[in-house]
Amino acid sequence: MAISVARIYTVLLNKPTGVVTTLLDPQRRPTIVPFLPDYGVQLKPVGRLDMDTEGLLLCSNDGDLAARLTHPRYGVEKEYTVIVDGIVDDRTIEKLRDGVYIEGGKTSPAKVELIHAEAKTNTTGLRITIHEGRKRQVRQMCDSVGYPVRTLKRVRIGPLVLKGLRAGEARLLGKKEVDNLRNLVGLPPLEQ
Repeated sequence: MAISVARIYTVLLNKPTGVVTTLLDPQRRPTIVPFLPDYGVQLKPVGRLDMDTEGLLLCSNDGDLAARLTHPRYGVEKEYTVIVDGIVDDRTIEKLRDGVYIEGGKTSPAKVELIHAEAKTNTTGLRITIHEGRKRQVRQMCDSVGYPVRTLKRVRIGPLVLKGLRAGEARLLGKKEVDNLRNLVGLPPLEQ
């Protein structure tokens, strides 16, 4: 009797705000499920984005890839655009770059770039790149230096960037994209 092996699918979703990164929510909040294409397999989220965060979320049935992408040992970069309340000064940006104390200890050094500072709205736009993935890490980092997050969007994971997808849209990654991700975390290319 032949054993059939499920095909591997990895999808890039532009997760909208207001939905939780789970397949089933006991509190009956909206989940990512309606936004995922149906390939006849269960696509699980690779990592998390909190309910109030939008942006790039990978979903896959490739357990090895998911485990390595989310493990800090592999150092996969996650880039966010953040708008915070207040005008952030250079000293604060340096603190964020060096690492700050949040729940669970000090964060690893981060890349932090100023995008814009708007005196009229009293907000600052930052680009923050981390390779850890602690719960609500970017929000906690900004809170810890006195600049609460107004909006947060993940725009990149490793080589994948969020481009051309509106909130709630998803696309299947091509073999080359998946192989690049697998290579990044020390896995061989998929046999297809």
